[in-house]
Amino acid sequence: MRPSPEWQVSQWLNGPPLSLAGLRGRVVLLHAFQMLCPGCVLHGLPQTQRVARLLAGTPLTVVGLHTVFEHHAVMGPEALAVFLAEHGYGFPVGIDAAGPTGDPLPRTMRAYGLEGTPSTLLFDARGRLRYRHFGVEEDLRLGAQLGLLLQEAETS
Repeated sequence: MRPSPEWQVSQWLNGPPLSLAGLRGRVVLLHAFQMLCPGCVLHGLPQTQRVARLLAGTPLTVVGLHTVFEHHAVMGPEALAVFLAEHGYGFPVGIDAAGPTGDPLPRTMRAYGLEGTPSTLLFDARGRLRYRHFGVEEDLRLGAQLGLLLQEAETS
């Protein structure tokens, strides 16, 4: 299994730029969202924040990816920064780079074949995509997947 492609991010909020290569040795939870997506706002982002809080101190990095494929004009970086601050989301968030001219899908969304938001992606400590889920994810299922990957990371 080969490492996954790098994320293509135009700007980072809540921290310095991150890359999969730079996070080798750590499990990565990437939550792809849009700030106007009801499933993201009501379920995905709060769940991601809980994971970041509950698993702090483990070899896990939690990352948000704001991947806008609709309503582009109202979900710019300034609005996103306010949204993150108002909701208290402190994990790093990358803004998915716009697709080439004529392509409405952002580059990372296209590279990973994401169906929409919310989407949860889990990468193992070697940078390989090991789990992907579109839609609202059950806490127990996500916890089991994270536990497996964290155990692998700690024993390797």
